[in-house]
Amino acid sequence: MENHIQTLRKAQKLSQAELADELSVTRQTIISLEKGRYNASLELAYKIAKFFNTTIEDIFVFDELNED
Repeated sequence: MENHIQTLRKAQKLSQAELADELSVTRQTIISLEKGRYNASLELAYKIAKFFNTTIEDIFVFDELNED
């Protein structure tokens, strides 16, 4: 699933490590999210949205065409 985490993070001039600390996850988790190798749990998606003061829908790009 695509997302806008890297764009939002860079707009706030945060490193991956700083964002990871803010969200209580590892830097590796942030890297994996940004590269699309890992999809956030609902709880983590909510934390990310709350941190950036936006909605989950504005961060994560859900492609309805890939639904089975």
